Amino acid sequence: MARAKSTSMRILRSILLVSALAVGSCSDQDSGTHPAGQPITIVFKHSKLFGDPVAFDALIRRFEEHNPGIRVRAEALPSSSDEQHQFYVINLRAASSDFDVMALDVIWVAEFARAGWLRDLTQVFAPADRKAFFEGPLAAVLYQDRAYAIPWFIDAGLLYYRKDLLAKYKYEPPKTWEELTKIAAAIKQREPGLYGFVWQGKQYEGLVCNALEYMWSAGGDVLFDDRAVLNSPENRRALKFMQALVQDGGVSPKLVTTATEEPSRRIFGGGKAVFLRNWPYAWTLFEQPDSPVRGKVGITVLPHFPGYHSAATLGGWQLGVNRHSRYSKEATAFVQFMTSAEAQKALALAYGLNPSRRTLYEDTDLLAAQPHLADLRTIFDHARPRPVTPQYVRISQVLQSEFSAVVAGLKSPDDALASAQEQVEAILKQ
Repeated sequence: MARAKSTSMRILRSILLVSALAVGSCSDQDSGTHPAGQPITIVFKHSKLFGDPVAFDALIRRFEEHNPGIRVRAEALPSSSDEQHQFYVINLRAASSDFDVMALDVIWVAEFARAGWLRDLTQVFAPADRKAFFEGPLAAVLYQDRAYAIPWFIDAGLLYYRKDLLAKYKYEPPKTWEELTKIAAAIKQREPGLYGFVWQGKQYEGLVCNALEYMWSAGGDVLFDDRAVLNSPENRRALKFMQALVQDGGVSPKLVTTATEEPSRRIFGGGKAVFLRNWPYAWTLFEQPDSPVRGKVGITVLPHFPGYHSAATLGGWQLGVNRHSRYSKEATAFVQFMTSAEAQKALALAYGLNPSRRTLYEDTDLLAAQPHLADLRTIFDHARPRPVTPQYVRISQVLQSEFSAVVAGLKSPDDALASAQEQVEAILKQ
């Protein structure tokens, strides 16, 4: 284990050196308004990175070493995505220049771009540069065919399964939702005390992510050509399936109606469920030395309904530049550095952050350290962004309420979709 860690650190140091050399030319850019002869400081706001901060700090220090006129002050925001969004909205609405670079949730870019809060990065992130990235993150950073951020790292919903139990009872990983329910029910019957399928059903953004995966994999959607298309047979089919999962006789326990990522992850990680829908971060936790399911977990794309395709809700973070930054050129150079292949590789090795660049999923160093990345590439190819619209936050609030009522059995799918359709149409007219 010590040898593997030493090897990873050598790789990381090499990567950081290459990264720094690649961006050394940024140091001759204009430095904005600041005292002559003194370095300027750009402020980088980001979500908290879980793990040893040494590698992250080293990445920033390398940028500074090869850009001696620039200093970077990294400041972590609260872990809650909603709190981060509130911080940005309050400050950007006030035209604050107190920070320069910001990590943006995949669902915020269109909203912030429409409000005029983000610097247009199309010139430094041209169509030719975008080919290296997965399609999902690319769609999320574009607004009216202009790029307002650059993908940093990617997440997507996936299916975890107990490969030992499926092998024991001679099942293959399910390709359709019907296969999943049949396998879950059969194994539950033979293994008392197990849940069949756990997921995130609490009234919050995670529920929308789950619901979209059912809807998309049934041929449904929320918007089409900026029109609401919620009240459709495809979406009714998806929501009826969701509701049936937690009804009496369903393969999901009723506790999923209040579950978020961590409670559902702990249930599966404790060896108490056959299937789990969650994000890639859970994999490293399942493989910890003290994990009850270590070596027993497989991952695959989420199932779909017959005649349609698997779909995963896109997650992840992008880097953008505050339009009111006094040092926009330096901030842009830093964004280019932090989203480079070399920097993304360093972050993947140090923190398990999934690169948004396709080529890194063929990197021998990364695959040696994290073999599951080979499976994740297929999942990320299926990832779709949530509706890319400046009104997404308001639309999500409607969907959270209506979908929660369906999962809890308080509303029929028909009534919930009719209500959601009406409310979303009203939002889009504003």
